[in-house]
Amino acid sequence: MKKVAFYTLGCKLNYSESSSIGRMFEEKGYSKVEFNETPDIFIINTCSVTENADKKCRKIVREAQKINPDGYVAIIGCYAQLKPKEISEIPGVDAVLGAAEKFRLVELIDTFEKEPGNHPAQILASHIDEAVDYHTSYSLNDRTRTFLKVQDGCDYPCAYCTIPLARGKSRSDTIANVVAAAKDVASRGVKEIVLTGVNIGDFGIQNGEKKESFLELVKALDEVEGILRFRISSIEPNLLTDEIIEFVSKSKRFVPHFHIPLQSGSNKTLSLMRRRYKRELYAERVAKIKSLMPDCCIGVDVIVGHPGETSELFLESYQFLNELDISYLHVFTYSERENTTALAIKPVVPKHERAERSKMLHILSEKKKRYFYEQQIGKEATVLFEDEIQNGQMLGFTENYVRVAVKYDPLLINETKKIQYDHLNETGLMEVVELQEENYLVHS
Repeated sequence: MKKVAFYTLGCKLNYSESSSIGRMFEEKGYSKVEFNETPDIFIINTCSVTENADKKCRKIVREAQKINPDGYVAIIGCYAQLKPKEISEIPGVDAVLGAAEKFRLVELIDTFEKEPGNHPAQILASHIDEAVDYHTSYSLNDRTRTFLKVQDGCDYPCAYCTIPLARGKSRSDTIANVVAAAKDVASRGVKEIVLTGVNIGDFGIQNGEKKESFLELVKALDEVEGILRFRISSIEPNLLTDEIIEFVSKSKRFVPHFHIPLQSGSNKTLSLMRRRYKRELYAERVAKIKSLMPDCCIGVDVIVGHPGETSELFLESYQFLNELDISYLHVFTYSERENTTALAIKPVVPKHERAERSKMLHILSEKKKRYFYEQQIGKEATVLFEDEIQNGQMLGFTENYVRVAVKYDPLLINETKKIQYDHLNETGLMEVVELQEENYLVHS
């Protein structure tokens, strides 16, 4: 029995796909092991979002060779689609598979035998236009939470982004298939599902036609028994409709947590980025959410240092974020990407200025998060505890994405408990009071 191991870089979508491809190997009789357990086959699922994709890929290949010099190394993922020839020249790589081929990995390379001596890697990467099939994927390596892919690809030509070149056009699963996958996840004892994709608000495109909607999907999933929570990973503000917000506010299973990419709080910068909304629409979405769910957690993606973002435009964006009722930021520093229109935009922001702007927004994010947490103190919530220990305490998340810490108890893993927010500890985690069924308080 050959052993196969995966190393996954990048987003939740990549993790869901690695997990599903891993199950394909297991169904064929392979043994799935950890990366350091001397596997016969190493599969590296790459990302193209950061400028370090090449460095990370090379480093992981080197580590694989140290672990097993005779191991077969296959590279898949977004970077593999964008730069197949470049990756094929990395010493130690045996195969590179593109977006249209990665789900056929186990059948395309049926022997996984490493050729002796130096040899060119096998490249199996079609043009991105051939990536038209949809592959249901979900992760099962976490007993508490599963990432369920519901959509792939993107039709939005944002100036800075290579994802349409790496993943192809927007396409989706059917509602029936997503519901079936959610029921399978529920049967395995998982309590929370995070819906993921490239542009999940665009859900419903099948064979090039819009046949279903994200709102219809949400309503169908809300009826799935066995799953306590559904969480929406990220949704574009122009696709987050009032109807979706209103449904989530009354939902049985969808939690009060939205992650909504903004990218810039300056309308001029948004226009340069070729985003499909203005900041006024974004502010309206936040206000709508907070009017219906005052304790809802709202996360924001922001890019700093995009070409054309002057100091004045950055400060305009900073001020907009500072005044917005949001909970945390995910800050990305712009990095140049081949074949993107942003490369033609001037002026280019020097890298040291990009770094300084990133630092400012990271500080703002910490302030926003702490304020959001402090607003919760004294309120009640439900925690789903995870199999993660820090300093003798176990961690978990509430419905509205507050991370809490309690004294370790193995019986609490993958269980939910009613709690009352008590205070923040020195690391910024929420210490809580557990509410027992008998309705008396016990300090953890």
